[in-house]
Amino acid sequence: MFGIGMPELIIILVIILIIFGVGKLPEIGGGMGKAIRNFKNSSKEAENETPEKLEEDKKA
Repeated sequence: MFGIGMPELIIILVIILIIFGVGKLPEIGGGMGKAIRNFKNSSKEAENETPEKLEEDKKA
């Protein structure tokens, strides 16, 4: 996974805990999850619209 092993992930997690604290981690995780979900939904919508757009452009 991008050349990142378990020791690097643990160090990153510890740094995040120090910076944000334990209390804000659920908020950060929820925000990241929503962002990823929105990105995926937008990508799917764009893929679904692309064939329709191509058809419209051919007709015009």
